[in-house]
This record gives sequence, structure tokens and C-alpha cells, in this order.
Amino acid sequence: MAELSTLARPYAKAAFSAAVDSGDIAGWSTALQTLAVITKTDKVAELILSPSVSALVKAKAIADVAGEDCNEGASNLLTVLAENDRFALLPEISAQFELLKADHEKSVDVVVTSAFELSDAQHKTLVEKLTAKFSRVVTLNVNVDSALIGGVIIKAGDLVIDDSVRGKLSKLADAMNS
Repeated sequence: MAELSTLARPYAKAAFSAAVDSGDIAGWSTALQTLAVITKTDKVAELILSPSVSALVKAKAIADVAGEDCNEGASNLLTVLAENDRFALLPEISAQFELLKADHEKSVDVVVTSAFELSDAQHKTLVEKLTAKFSRVVTLNVNVDSALIGGVIIKAGDLVIDDSVRGKLSKLADAMNS
């Protein structure tokens, strides 16, 4: 069976195209995130698997649970997913939509894990350097993990920069064991 990401890609692209055309990217983002969460709940998952309920009734029920968060386009997407028995793709569609949104808005979410709390000056410098590196607006989320001993780990999408003492010690140990 094809990977979920491969199956979800055309739906995410179509949803993003509809969002851009309607000028409501934020509304679509909210709708898809809400629908993804709803489909993961036990009762809705049970409904989706029920052979005695028609696909269109399932789509309407999920849209009703989403309420105002489910715009007309997202409701239509639910219908298409129902007809193709693809409700399981909603979390991946939402994730891919968010990537398309970030690319469109020229932004990137960066998670920084630091051994210590960053000062305001360090935070500002890091944002400036990452903005220059990625040529995008950077949203920085900082976590503290004292197990790093010192340094930072920076994650932006698929890119991981491990400049922590723990990471350097691990690399050294690997080099010595090779």
C-alpha cells in the first residue's frame, strides 16, 4: 500500500489551492487541523469503520462535530474523502497543508532545545541568524533540556543541527568505536 504521505499529497495540494483561491488560508488551516483531531477520537474512528453507515452520512457527521471550524470547502473535501474511503488521510493532509502554507508565507517554525534558558539577546541573535540562513520569517520555539549538558539542538523541518555537548560526545564515542 502506498504511504499515507503519497496518498495525502494531492488532497493537500487541492485544499491549499482552494484556500489560496478563496483567500482564506487561515480558515482552511483551522478546518483541516480540527478535522484531523476529530477523526482521531475513538467515537469518530468507530463511526468511520462502521459498514452500516453510508460515506456521506459519515462526512456530514464529522462536519457537524467540527461546527463553524468546517468551512464549505472543507466539507466538500470530507465528502470526497468519504467517497474514496480516505478519512484516515486527514492528519497527513493537514500536516502537508501546513507545510504548503509555511512555504507560501515564507515562514519556518524552528524548535531549539537548549541546555539552559536563552537570554533575550541570544534569542534575538538566533532568530536573526536563522532568518538569514533560511531566507524566511522564523518562529522560534525554545525548550530547555539539561541533559544536553551545554549547547543547542536546532530543528527546522528535516534539518537538524546538533551543536550540543551530548551530541559531540556521542560523535566522539562513535568515532573511537569505528
